[in-house]
Amino acid sequence: MALPSPNLDDRRFQQFVDDAKRYIQQRAPEWTDHNVSDPGVTLVETVAHMADQIVYRLNRVPEKNHLAFLDLVGITLFPPSAARTDLTFWLSAPHEEPIVLPVGTEAATVRTENEEAVVFATERELTVVPCSLRRLVVQQNGGAVTDRSADLAEGKDVLCFAESPSPGDCMLLGLTAAVPHCALGLELDSRVDGVGVDPRQPPLVWEAWTEDGWAACEVDRDGTGGLNRPGEVVLHVPGGHTLSRTGGQEAGWLRCRVTEPLSDQPFYTTSPTIRSVDAFTLGGTTSAIHAETVQDEALGESTGLPGQRLRLVHFPVVGDTPPVLLQTAERDGWVDWDVVPHFAASGPADRHITLDAATGEIAFGPAVREPDGTMRQYGTAAPKGAVIRARRYRTGGGRAGNVARGAVQVLRSSVPYVADVVNREAARGGVEGETVEEAKTRAPITLRAQERAVTLRDYEELARRAAPETARITCLEGEEGEHGAYAVRVLVVPQAVPDPGGRLRFEQLVPGDALLQRITRHLDERRLIGTRLAVGPPFYQGVTVVATVHAFRGVDTDRVRRQTHDALYRHLDPLTGGADGTGWPFGRPVQAGEVFAVLQRVPGVELVDAVQLHPADPLTGKRGDPTDRIDLEAPSLVFSFDHRVRVIGDGS
Repeated sequence: MALPSPNLDDRRFQQFVDDAKRYIQQRAPEWTDHNVSDPGVTLVETVAHMADQIVYRLNRVPEKNHLAFLDLVGITLFPPSAARTDLTFWLSAPHEEPIVLPVGTEAATVRTENEEAVVFATERELTVVPCSLRRLVVQQNGGAVTDRSADLAEGKDVLCFAESPSPGDCMLLGLTAAVPHCALGLELDSRVDGVGVDPRQPPLVWEAWTEDGWAACEVDRDGTGGLNRPGEVVLHVPGGHTLSRTGGQEAGWLRCRVTEPLSDQPFYTTSPTIRSVDAFTLGGTTSAIHAETVQDEALGESTGLPGQRLRLVHFPVVGDTPPVLLQTAERDGWVDWDVVPHFAASGPADRHITLDAATGEIAFGPAVREPDGTMRQYGTAAPKGAVIRARRYRTGGGRAGNVARGAVQVLRSSVPYVADVVNREAARGGVEGETVEEAKTRAPITLRAQERAVTLRDYEELARRAAPETARITCLEGEEGEHGAYAVRVLVVPQAVPDPGGRLRFEQLVPGDALLQRITRHLDERRLIGTRLAVGPPFYQGVTVVATVHAFRGVDTDRVRRQTHDALYRHLDPLTGGADGTGWPFGRPVQAGEVFAVLQRVPGVELVDAVQLHPADPLTGKRGDPTDRIDLEAPSLVFSFDHRVRVIGDGS
């Protein structure tokens, strides 16, 4: 799409003529004949026509000139960022040999008539390691371990925990191999003796031994109801899983540990028992990026001159480090070149290039004339006639990669014994490339701040530059009693893709530690001495709306109920809610009258009868007393939590 042309002067021919006639009346009042037949008016119209042509050509100045001006002061457009997610590859059946999925294994969303498939490529090699059960030991409340492998082999019923379980009791399973990043299946045969617990919420946690100690496993499904019936447990083992020695036996250890029950969580009165356990690997999980891999792309031949520029066929470039592997064919074969941000530190013999990721332009080092007349080479030039190729790079990025969980289902790369692929969490981090208008807005802020954070606006801009994939960032003065004197509080809201139905989960709005550390490091290098930094998520105030509405006669009440829920979740959304659709403003209160208006605009709603607001805790699920207004502190955002709408129709 062509860049829009700026309108520097919106006057046209007739306006120039009218302005000239008004000026004549002021400076030469004796000239009274302003008809078109007057020679003077003819001269005025001639000049006006020429001015109209000049203004037209002036307004045709392309936006490329603005880019050139920004480039002169060191402002270049930010390239798009690529979304990332974890892909889980499921085997068609457990296999006896390791299965390796190489880097660049591709999977995609389903292509439809209206939407192209969104392609993801794995960022690291994944090995699905086969395993089986080697040992079973039990440990009661941190005491000595007892090996029960022999009893299990004889088919005896083995108590998983103490006869009267207590928090800290655990059952340890020793695998024949460590299975980092793998999906593990456990087939358990057990009796229904572990009474007293809720099978949907047992006080258990599955963990794996890693180099950093015990780490939690993600439970994909638990068909045993808390070890109370025969069934299968599917676990996703963390990446640091390793072999270790417990009770004199080396194995890849997992454990099932009894946890302290919550206030309203039932607890075991009797320990469950098992009589057999089978362990097997079902698949594995690895990180993937929204990008397609381009390999062995020919870029032409070298001219042998400094400052040669080439352009990749596909752009923008995203992903790897280095972002592009450039090679030249020389006497000793293919030679690699290093990508650097600039040539300021490049010597005459350094094989350095720069890459504009947004446009795909590659530049070799220039030769610069010094004040004494000598020429200095910044980075060497490729030999004349050498073939230049891009050995490997990735292209993609943008908001299209932010797909919902479960959207990636198509395996594009053929891998033996792999049957299915899925993203168990939504992909996030995809951001469109910076526009010229956004660069114009950023330029004066960048030039004013000069990589130094002084004002809150500076902190906000630098934080966005450190993590452009975040959804929202705002900076406030820190409370002296909480953060100390001269503190700046940086609130970070990560990108989150709603699940099907437009619902956000609370855990999606909590930024990861790696993201917060990256922002903190970037700001810490640029803050003023004596300024304290507090980087973290905002406080999320849960809001539950309880309302009663009347539907028009003959309208489907179920459809109206769904639409009212959608309207509430859409309006009270921390990312896309609020009056302008850019996210609920920080610290803005929620009022029943505003919610009343939102419900009244839903198609099919004739009358909104009652609206009540309940403050809620998204973590515990507890609700407060009904009210007409929920006030929020300055560092707070709303979060929709389990709205309840009653729709009264013909049959109600």
